[in-house]
Amino acid sequence: MNSLNRYRETVKGFYDNDLQIQSSSLRDFPKGVFFCLPLESKLTSVVFDANDISRAITRIAHEILERNKGAANLAIIGIRTRGVTLAQRIRSKINEIENTEIDFGILDITLYRDDLASGKQNPTIEQTNIPFPLEEKQVVLIDDVLFTGRTIRAAIDALIDFGRPSAVQLGVLIDRGHRELPIRPDYVGKNIPTSKTNRVMVKMIEDDGIDEVQIIDSSTANNF
Repeated sequence: MNSLNRYRETVKGFYDNDLQIQSSSLRDFPKGVFFCLPLESKLTSVVFDANDISRAITRIAHEILERNKGAANLAIIGIRTRGVTLAQRIRSKINEIENTEIDFGILDITLYRDDLASGKQNPTIEQTNIPFPLEEKQVVLIDDVLFTGRTIRAAIDALIDFGRPSAVQLGVLIDRGHRELPIRPDYVGKNIPTSKTNRVMVKMIEDDGIDEVQIIDSSTANNF
């Protein structure tokens, strides 16, 4: 078997054996032949599980009510995509606590992104649904991960096109740092120090079948 075929068989073995390295398969591997393994699976860590997410949502809901002195004139708006699921849960918790129904909206910020002009993105425009007037509302924008702040800047621009709320606040499940704009959340589930090469992935049971937050070490990671 030549070196190339042996390389293919060895790499296939890593996949077939769930990445368990067999020392015997490498014992007489030809010198000077390099290969790459799917390291992302080894470098994934879960930093928030279902119980952590549930507790964070409950705490954020209480903090929102405390800061706004109740649910009067309160509105929750989720930023697509995971921000919508998170916002729905926070709204449900507030409704449960206050025995009321607060206004809820969905915001798509695609056309307000500041990287569209670069031509590097292939945007998919989804529906924005804000079925109530924003005037005199205390609006809480909800997103899953806060990174550079550019998504939130775009969200505020999009929101103002629909009206002029009396105040806009921000709630996020994860604040990972590395801000490029002067934006700070009012409500945070957890602050997680990361490097710029990390990818923070929020999974929600409604969308992904599981509640958890993962950090994936990848040089190609990029949370907008």
